[in-house]
Amino acid sequence: MRHLHRMNRFVKHTSPVLLTLLVLAACTTGLQGPPTDRVAAYSEQHRPQFHFSPPAQWMNDPNGMVYYAGEYHLFYQYYPGDIVWGPMHWGHAVSTDLVHWSHLPIALHPDELGYIFSGSAVVDWHNSSGFGENGEPPLVAVYTYHNPELAKAGGRNHEYQAIAWSNDRGRSWTKYAGNPVLPNSENLQDFRDPKVFWHEQSEKWVMALSATDHVQFWGSANLRDWYYLSEFGRGWGAQDGVWECPDLIELRVADTGDKRWVLILNLNPGGPQGGSGTQYFVGDFDGRQFTLDDAFKRTLQAEGAVWLDTGRDSYAGVTWSDIPQEDGRTLFMGWMSNWDYAQEVPTHPWRSAMTLPRELWLEETGHGYRVYSRPAAELRQLRDQTLSIPRARLGDGEEVVIDTGFPITRSELKLEYHLLPAGSYDFGVELSNTQGETYRIGYTSTDNLFYSDRTAAGDASFSDKFAGVHRTVRLEDDGSISLHLFFDSASVELFADDGANVMTDIFFPTEEFTEMRLYSRGDTVELMDGEIYSLKSIWR
Repeated sequence: MRHLHRMNRFVKHTSPVLLTLLVLAACTTGLQGPPTDRVAAYSEQHRPQFHFSPPAQWMNDPNGMVYYAGEYHLFYQYYPGDIVWGPMHWGHAVSTDLVHWSHLPIALHPDELGYIFSGSAVVDWHNSSGFGENGEPPLVAVYTYHNPELAKAGGRNHEYQAIAWSNDRGRSWTKYAGNPVLPNSENLQDFRDPKVFWHEQSEKWVMALSATDHVQFWGSANLRDWYYLSEFGRGWGAQDGVWECPDLIELRVADTGDKRWVLILNLNPGGPQGGSGTQYFVGDFDGRQFTLDDAFKRTLQAEGAVWLDTGRDSYAGVTWSDIPQEDGRTLFMGWMSNWDYAQEVPTHPWRSAMTLPRELWLEETGHGYRVYSRPAAELRQLRDQTLSIPRARLGDGEEVVIDTGFPITRSELKLEYHLLPAGSYDFGVELSNTQGETYRIGYTSTDNLFYSDRTAAGDASFSDKFAGVHRTVRLEDDGSISLHLFFDSASVELFADDGANVMTDIFFPTEEFTEMRLYSRGDTVELMDGEIYSLKSIWR
């Protein structure tokens, strides 16, 4: 075991570009994605090593996530012409384990109906659409067309829904000749991001669809013909931006076997730390109408909104469809950035990454039902070297330096702390480098907050909205705190108290962080247990 050095001192703190629509012929196979030699590299500064990122060019929302024939499909908003937003395509990758990804050719290209915006994909098991062949179910993608010419002309009918299908495990796609299947007949300014699922009780397909400041629900027997069901959201939750990327799911309640319906809803701007964010609502769905749980309604009336991830950099997250029943999990992934600065971050030749895949479930707490998150179990296969961190007591100004012998910015860290009642605490984890740059993430008993401090974490020159301290109120209130952290080159994901609080942040040190220390700046806190793992790259 490597030695951990104890020091009784403080660490010095240093203090949408819209492009012209590409004229592309509609086809079933599409153009190839970025050159595959980029995959072999994946070694550029700030390049994540165990989060998904495209080989090159611009990426944002995850789309069409579906599991079929042993493969997890990840489609995503993609522009192959630049590292800023442009005419949207659906990029495509597949994985057999949720961890290692193979890049496939672009699935859907813009055409005369517009750009290819966000949406979903399902396995049409009973061939209700009629697109299946040889007794095999088709994959059906449901997506938004965004017509830039109509939008530029000031029209309000520039977004409408369409479908495409695949009979070869998603390798090629055919757009439906009858598109759009859901026109924008009400001339809504924002009418997009269809998330579709099969509702067993009412025996129909249900679509959740963004409509500026609320969600509409539509029904269909065949994925081609849609009829209006209801709407939800006017006046509820955060309303400071456009509602996007809705996802209506049924989640299990831990320890009871019960289930409740949860509506995940992405919002920009108006997130918990500014810019983009992901809120959610707990309630019931009867096949037509979503209604709020009474206790959750009272929470919204008191707090305004409840967030799935309270960091700065998790957005547009949705869940995988068609996860096998024997698996039983609800699996989620989001875009790891924020529209406040996503197009300016200092990465090249790619921009953006996805969050880690996460499992979601419900816990019944003293605050009512809450969605908890934990990293997907498949990520454990990336663990390589393991270092145990001995039990320690850290008083005011005391630190534990973790000498790992492996890169700390490709690591997983688990810490368990014990707190005495009525103590005044401020403790956590600090990363630093030889340039005097530091990043801190931890807990303070002042107002019972977790925090992520990237004010001195490196380059923030690209945006005056980037540097800052992000805080979130701790949901749990017992005498122990667990911090489960993933550091990957230029990002951190915190799963605190077994997933009760989740925070995702990105940062850009001018040189790699090479030192990690545990610190305390208040009453003595007891570290009960700790482990750190080096994590293997998914690209090598």
